[in-house]
Amino acid sequence: MEAVGFVELLAAPVAKRRWSDEAKGRIVAETLVAGVSVNEVARRHSLKANHLSAWRTLARNGKLVVPEIAGAEFAAPMALAQSVETPDPTASIDLIIGPVTVRLDASTPAARVAELVMALQACP
Repeated sequence: MEAVGFVELLAAPVAKRRWSDEAKGRIVAETLVAGVSVNEVARRHSLKANHLSAWRTLARNGKLVVPEIAGAEFAAPMALAQSVETPDPTASIDLIIGPVTVRLDASTPAARVAELVMALQACP
């Protein structure tokens, strides 16, 4: 009898996907709907549940903007994209990070403010 060899085929690593902050926020929002689990949402988007949990932590810490969706229940305060009532015309938002100060009009959307904060924190 002859010995039969065996070959193991290994798949090449899957290319690393990059998710925009907007997409991450929408996916996190899906996990906040009553009766929906993190694992279920992760499977639906072909994600690992631990990555989605990390995004939820970012949202809880105010580093990821989560849009409001119907049926979402927020157990902990998160940075939410929502409309602001008519602001005081003289009011402003000051972003002070290190030696940089950015003054914005009070009517600046929350999503834009969050983007600017993340960009400023990324600067050395």
